[in-house]
Amino acid sequence: MKIQESAENYLETILIIRQRKGYVRSIDIVNELDFTKPSVSVAMKNLRENGYISMDEKGYITLLEKGEEIAQTMLERHVMLTKWLTQLGVDEQTAAHDACRIEHVISKESFEAIKKHVSAT
Repeated sequence: MKIQESAENYLETILIIRQRKGYVRSIDIVNELDFTKPSVSVAMKNLRENGYISMDEKGYITLLEKGEEIAQTMLERHVMLTKWLTQLGVDEQTAAHDACRIEHVISKESFEAIKKHVSAT
């Protein structure tokens, strides 16, 4: 199932914040992405309604199975593509920015080839 790039970014951000802090609330996403509270609220509602996240009564966000899977995939792609681009001589900030854009459009086949190549070097 293909979801929008923005949803993939939100799911990846939730995972990153969870890894760093151990928990995630909407305000953490607002601060991380520098988005408005209403924008994040709408996005969390959409992710919740589509079964990617759950939110408890205290506002703590949990990735559900399909949300976790997408978040892990995006993060793996981001890390690997950033590493590859820096190995090619791209400065780290540009590499991370470009990796964030590429991670959403690259095919599984192409990503696996890059991953294999980077792991071999």
